[in-house]
Amino acid sequence: MKATEKSALKINMKSKFLLIITLFFSSVAFSQNVVTYGVRAGIISSGIRGDASDNLNQLIDKTNGYLQTSNRTGFFAGANANIPIATNFSIEPGLYYTQKGYDLTGKFDLKGIEFLGAAAKAGLQTQYIDLPVLLKANLNGFQIFAGPQVSYLAQANLKTTAGILGINILNKTMDVSSQFNRWDLAVTAGIGYQFTNGINIMASYDYGLMKVDANQNVNAFNRAIKVGIGVNF
Repeated sequence: MKATEKSALKINMKSKFLLIITLFFSSVAFSQNVVTYGVRAGIISSGIRGDASDNLNQLIDKTNGYLQTSNRTGFFAGANANIPIATNFSIEPGLYYTQKGYDLTGKFDLKGIEFLGAAAKAGLQTQYIDLPVLLKANLNGFQIFAGPQVSYLAQANLKTTAGILGINILNKTMDVSSQFNRWDLAVTAGIGYQFTNGINIMASYDYGLMKVDANQNVNAFNRAIKVGIGVNF
């Protein structure tokens, strides 16, 4: 991708981000008497899907299963606002800190002395600021929601560890933020339940639409499952 095209893409993403924020505050301004606010936190299981994942799966096949890929388990936390727009319908913008990433683990045993093994692990640890804007339907407490989500990559680290006989022989963390696209766009959807005391629970799936590679050369996208609990005030 040419430099001018990259610049245009970044400007376009920033414009969308600012537009969503503007729409949010405009909605709040016109609905001050009915807007409620809340906080939410929970667990997230995230991974990367696409060409990058396919390449890793091919590597696993060639190593007869000695290498395994897995999602990274992290957490998310933040705040949201609920803006009624019609009976049983509302818009919920939010702002969250979210941990995402991906793990690759491997173990190699020597024939005849299987107890003498070397285990290695590489983990991509990314930290995002997520801004979802959800359309939510509330049906007697049961909720269905969906909408776009703009994310900004705050930090990306690659942590590698290796050990043998239970002894850690490698532990290194590298900043790889420059290798990843700072902006991400996703569609998120899920279900939840709102209790009468203000406590709510939810589960959702994030489907990334933008390539995470900074050079846009690899068809790799963020994917994540979230389960959380919150309270509305």
